Amino acid sequence: MADTKQAEAAAPDALDAKAQREAARLAKQISAFAGSHGGGAEGQLAHIGRGTTRIALVGANGEWGTLVARSHAAARKAVEIAGIELREEFDGEMAAKVRTGRYEWSRMAGIQVGGPANG
Repeated sequence: MADTKQAEAAAPDALDAKAQREAARLAKQISAFAGSHGGGAEGQLAHIGRGTTRIALVGANGEWGTLVARSHAAARKAVEIAGIELREEFDGEMAAKVRTGRYEWSRMAGIQVGGPANG
């Protein structure tokens, strides 16, 4: 993905102490997510602006979530530490694993077409 490649090109090779701490913190969160959602997860990194990177996660049970890192290098290091599979793109195969619940569907309908609000 072009955004990911641009972020990688702009990222320094070595992490400073602050980025290392962030990567360690994010790795703990990723590992906890994987452990509580079927014992595994896969992720995808995407540059979202101002140097930040989104870590999209899909658990083995289909639950999903996202984290945001202050740098692409910290995000990549966090995924490496956590030991989850990293995908180049959030493609159809990965999207097919995502399981959405009633909350997400009602929020999508409520926001997009005036559907029922969650109560």
